[in-house]
Amino acid sequence: MQTVIALLGLAALYYIYSCISSLRHNIAVAKSTGLPYIVAPCSPINLPWQITHKLWLPIIKSFPESWWEEWLDPITPNFSFRTRHERFARHGDIFIIVSPGMVWVMVANAEAICQLTSRREHFLKLTETYDILRIFGDNVLTSEGAMWRMHRKVTSASFNERNTALVFKEAIRQAQGMVKSWTGPTGQRRESIHSLDRDTMRLALHIIAYVGFGLNLLWPGETLPEGVDMKQAKYGSFKPTAGHKLSFVDTIATLLENILLLLLAPQWVLRLIPSSKTQAAADAHKDWTKYMQELLDEKIEEARHGERAEGMDFMGQLVRSSYKFEGKMGKSILKEGGLSRDEILGNAFIILVAGHETTANAIHFILIELATNPASQRRLQHDIDEIVGDTDPSTWDYESVINPMMASSLGACLNETLRLMPAVVEIPKKVTQDQDQAVTVDGQKHVFPKGTQISLVAVSVHRNPRYWPSQPSKIYKGKDDVNDWVPERWFRKSQDNTGKGDTKTEQDSDESGDPEEQVTSAQLFHPERGSYIPFSDGPRSCLGRRTAQVEIIAALAVLFRDYSLELAVDEWASDDELDKMSREKKAEIYRSAQASTRAKVNRSVSILTLKLDGEHVPVRLVKRGEERFVDWVDE
Repeated sequence: MQTVIALLGLAALYYIYSCISSLRHNIAVAKSTGLPYIVAPCSPINLPWQITHKLWLPIIKSFPESWWEEWLDPITPNFSFRTRHERFARHGDIFIIVSPGMVWVMVANAEAICQLTSRREHFLKLTETYDILRIFGDNVLTSEGAMWRMHRKVTSASFNERNTALVFKEAIRQAQGMVKSWTGPTGQRRESIHSLDRDTMRLALHIIAYVGFGLNLLWPGETLPEGVDMKQAKYGSFKPTAGHKLSFVDTIATLLENILLLLLAPQWVLRLIPSSKTQAAADAHKDWTKYMQELLDEKIEEARHGERAEGMDFMGQLVRSSYKFEGKMGKSILKEGGLSRDEILGNAFIILVAGHETTANAIHFILIELATNPASQRRLQHDIDEIVGDTDPSTWDYESVINPMMASSLGACLNETLRLMPAVVEIPKKVTQDQDQAVTVDGQKHVFPKGTQISLVAVSVHRNPRYWPSQPSKIYKGKDDVNDWVPERWFRKSQDNTGKGDTKTEQDSDESGDPEEQVTSAQLFHPERGSYIPFSDGPRSCLGRRTAQVEIIAALAVLFRDYSLELAVDEWASDDELDKMSREKKAEIYRSAQASTRAKVNRSVSILTLKLDGEHVPVRLVKRGEERFVDWVDE
């Protein structure tokens, strides 16, 4: 027994020695860069810490504040969104978190971000942080180097203006379906909507299902038409089909609801836990795999017979790019440079998550902000009226209206929401293992040692007052509005600092599409390149950026052409009580709802993507001209 204790003691001493030695080495590395640094006991991405931090926080905070105040916040999950730009204002636009495990560089400087994103061979994607997203196969998000180039080449073929126009039309159709689900068969339903998050998720799912996979999904109350083909019945039905426990829509909803659980725990572990949540998660994983395998087989058969589904048909395009066929009855043969079955399924999963959840969350936040900021909603509606008038949305011509829409309040509201609430709050990078790399900031060179890990903190550079025009806040006395949702800032004069306002992405044409594309409309404010990265930047920027922008713009235009969106105030007053109130009292009630909503938004958390932390914001959809608040509040 004494021997065992002695061995354990030696192991503990060796561990302590290793930690101290590693920490001293990492501090020396941090000093060599010439950048400010803070010392912490573990890194922000240490998995045990991320899982158990809520247990440790009260214990750590029981000690004198001077012991932990400098390092605790930066390593606590959700740090960057919670603190915005505060830590960078304190330490500098670039600072380092040093721990025994690693040197972690935090960046909220546009000049540095521009270099880190454009020099793809020197600053690689930190794919290790995306390993869990390989659950269904390697994909364009989790790969690097030659493998990434292969994935990018095959997957990028579907993202073009012809397919974006299809997205525009489908977004119009699905937004009309969402409005009908809110207003009911007669169009007269007026009660508060408590499902805004789920409905925007369904909206985005319906769009990506059609344009990405050729599937037509139903809104509640809709039914499949008679004589519909078997495939549409299988994926569009609200009931599970043979061999499945869940319907296709329920499978996706349950999968995304439990995505973190599924990514972290093996299936056999979930099955062992006697919980309805873990069992549902395991069922969703199994059904998703079966549905996707079956859909892939169907796409292979379509390709074999020269058939194509309607829409962008992302999965069909991957099959046609990866397989060749020996006649209509012959076997399928993988082309050189093509994607395997697992890689096709892996990319289908990523497109679903990236093209569904991120877009849905953006629409959700935009709708919340427009309901919270009536003056901006009124300006949005004015711009919609100017562009499309009272024409039927089904007749809108993509080429004629999309650029005016992007240059209007529609584009400004989208840009401002992605500035404050980017889907991905931090973008991880790392220095190549081959050699050290230098970055020049404000004329000063800083050398990052090989293997150094870097975080481009989008949510903080998006709020860096160095890059964003601001005015006194109308919400918080004594502060500027850089942290406020103010879409009107996108109509302010652009900075003119020798081309730094250019948001073009220097991309290799064989990897990233059109190098002349801009992140924002040419008619709106142009932030300095590197200061606005909701879709990342450089060769590894988001493939579906244009698709997502068009989808969101079209949905907003449909919704606000005929309707207004108000915060529900049921928590503070009933309809009968409101009818008897003075205008001043109504304004007071609405201010309470606005304050509550802003607090909920500020408590958002990043779990793969940024979203509300289990809370919801109730709203009411009202026909224009029948508003109770938003036609006059905040005048």
